[in-house]
Order: sequence, then C-alpha cells, then structure tokens
Amino acid sequence: MSVVLRELASLAELRASEDLQRAVWGADDPADNADLMLAIQHEGGLVAGAFDGPQMLAFLFAFPSATPGVQHSHRLAVLPQARGLKLGLRLKWFQRDWCLARDITRVRWTFDPLRAVNAGLNIGALGATSATYLNDYYGAMEGINAGLPSDRLLLDWDLNSTPVTTRAAGHRPDPDPTAQRIAIPKDIDAMMRDDAQAALQARLSLRGGLTTAFAKGLAITGFVPETAEYLLNRPMPDRPD
Repeated sequence: MSVVLRELASLAELRASEDLQRAVWGADDPADNADLMLAIQHEGGLVAGAFDGPQMLAFLFAFPSATPGVQHSHRLAVLPQARGLKLGLRLKWFQRDWCLARDITRVRWTFDPLRAVNAGLNIGALGATSATYLNDYYGAMEGINAGLPSDRLLLDWDLNSTPVTTRAAGHRPDPDPTAQRIAIPKDIDAMMRDDAQAALQARLSLRGGLTTAFAKGLAITGFVPETAEYLLNRPMPDRPD
C-alpha cells in the first residue's frame, strides 16, 4: 500500500468524504456537506485526505477562525479498515506543515476527553494542551456519540512550541513524574455497550476532576496511553510571537 496525503481536488472527492464520515461516525451523525466544504476550501480552509490510489482512507477538515493566525480543525476521520496505519497522525503533521507555510501558528479543536485513543493522538503524540472543558457542547448526539452528554475539551496546538517541535522531530518526552494524574476508561465504547450507567459516571467524574483542576490554574500537558491518564501541570508562559 502506497498512501499519499494531499488536499481534496474535486467536488467528487468532497462528496466521497461525506461517505467516509458516515462510515466512521454512523449514518445518523450528519456529515459535513461537500458544497459547504468546497466554499470554505476556496476561502482558505483545509480539506485533505489520505489516499491509496483513488480510495480515500482518512479525511481532515479545518477552516480559518476569527483570530488571525489561528485555524479551527473540525473533523479528522480514519476508516476502520485503515486504523493502525497512523493516518490520523500523518494528517495532523500534514496540517501543521500546511499551516506554517501560510503563517498559521495555532490550531484549535475539540474532542471527547473520554476517548483514550484520541487523547493519545491529540495530546500524547501531537503535544496539544487544554485548560478549557465544555459541558455537553453539542447537546444530544447520534451515531457513536449517542447516549452520553457531549462534553468536549478545547485543545490548543501551538505549532512552534517546544512540545510540538520535539514530537515533530520524532521524539516523545517522558511523562512528568510531578504531574497530577486523572485516569479515564481505556475503552469508553465497550463501557457504553456493557454498562451505560458506568459510562455516564465516568463522564461526570472526569467533568468534575478536570473542571476543578482547570479552576486551580492547571492545564492538561500530557497523556499516558499505557495507563490512560491525563497529566496536568501549571502551563508554561506563552512564548513571545
């Protein structure tokens, strides 16, 4: 398999991305519309994919924010049969290169903090941080997100920060032994199937723990995949622009 990462190049590819979204999140979860993504792409947004020949295996959609130099990353999806190829990670590094070439130095996005695989990618592998917890951000959802309050973390990915540049160079820092740790389930989907009440309790417990930590001035600065634990520290001062 020879996978190529590139921007989507036609309305047909944008429409194919709708099918990919439904395959990942479920038919009941509305996909981002091809016509709208086409307009946003023409106005400076990023719509990219990972392709094996003509087949799209993964998809990323991001657009400009109200803050100059900051992009909002809205969707990242990898087909189930392509998982294990690190396509999500590769697309994010593609996004970083694309942004830096256009003087975009920060990317923000939200994700479900109960999803350990996503936390391992977003925080552990990419070096994004968070100090913002959003309660039931999207309201009731369908597809794979059905059944729990749609709580999200707002991530900040400082593309030129030391944690990010270190990881971009292929180095993964050791966990900080002084950090506060907050654990999450290793597989929230299995928990939701087996014990919906336990999954809800996990959501509420994490909401309380992170909200309290953020109120004390702590931020998520790392994630340990082996134990499914967030690492929290006082954030470093922003670097000068």
